[in-house]
Amino acid sequence: MKKIISKINLLSVLVLFAAFTGRTWSAVEVDSNKEWERVLDLRGQWKFELGDNMKWSLPTFDDSDWDNIFVPSPWENEGFPGYDGFAWYRIHFDFTEQMKRHNLYLRLGFIDDVDEVYVNGRFLGYKGTFPPNNATAYQQERIYYLPLDFLNNTGDNVIAVRVYDRYNIGGIVKGVIGIYQRNSYLNPEYDLSGIWKFKKGDETEWEEENYNDSDWEDVYVPSFWAAYGLKDYDGYAWYRKTFIIPANLKDERLILLLGKIDDLDETYLNGHKIGQTGKIYDNPDRINIGDVAFSQDRAYTIPSSYLNENGVNQLAVRVYDGLLHGGIYDGPIGLVTREQYMDWQRKFDRDDNIKHFFMHLFNN
Repeated sequence: MKKIISKINLLSVLVLFAAFTGRTWSAVEVDSNKEWERVLDLRGQWKFELGDNMKWSLPTFDDSDWDNIFVPSPWENEGFPGYDGFAWYRIHFDFTEQMKRHNLYLRLGFIDDVDEVYVNGRFLGYKGTFPPNNATAYQQERIYYLPLDFLNNTGDNVIAVRVYDRYNIGGIVKGVIGIYQRNSYLNPEYDLSGIWKFKKGDETEWEEENYNDSDWEDVYVPSFWAAYGLKDYDGYAWYRKTFIIPANLKDERLILLLGKIDDLDETYLNGHKIGQTGKIYDNPDRINIGDVAFSQDRAYTIPSSYLNENGVNQLAVRVYDGLLHGGIYDGPIGLVTREQYMDWQRKFDRDDNIKHFFMHLFNN
């Protein structure tokens, strides 16, 4: 009887919601998925080969004689029964005008067990651990930030996915497959993604405004530092970036967006600390990474007194990674006004509250 009453009450709430908003419940379900807007559907036929060869990640590799396989589906259901081990998937696609944006993500559903993903030969991301220290990630949805810089806007593009399956079903088994735009993404007023200076290690002088970093490595931000040869590196590293405040932002209260960082960070502007997530100690044995630091969006208020409004400004970000992935790996990266940030936050909080409200109703 209580369940019947509860369902009646829920129906009444939905009717009222529809009356006030002009939406049906089916529309509410659609709205809950508006976080993602599809840019390119990649569900369908991919190229597939058993075995393992890192040359298969290269865009120049000829995969024309590979088998065709439907994605998503366990490879056992696609003519490869009983196979456990390594295999590769590849798909080609053309660049479109809709891809000219900084909030693209490659969604690859659920992969059993482990994967590494390359776009045009450049390392994009991974989940799980390959042998000999195999650790599955079959329950984690694969969503990888896709830098616009990784795409070829004048010709063929290639996604290559290296997969290892230990037992039972294997491959890109289910879920959403494609390139998507994230609609909750806060597009910066002044974009700072792109080439930054990077150096592995940890020296206090690297935070200083006038430190000479000309011999540091050029890396693309945001991306995991595994993309530039540090897949197995856990420890300290620094990023540095110079910028000049555009004229339209000189009189604004500004906030620095640093996306997501794996795991902890301390961020400096012109030698002044403006924010941190977690606590980085000089002795790594004292560092507590925590459970959510790697997934926390970084947003740091910039005191006006720290800015060189008529000259060059120097950002320096100290990062500590304690396990697996590392680096500034997701956007947005850039400057927004306080007003812009507050408008986005109010909208995000409102949508999040509506989503949790209906989830709570259905779970009771």
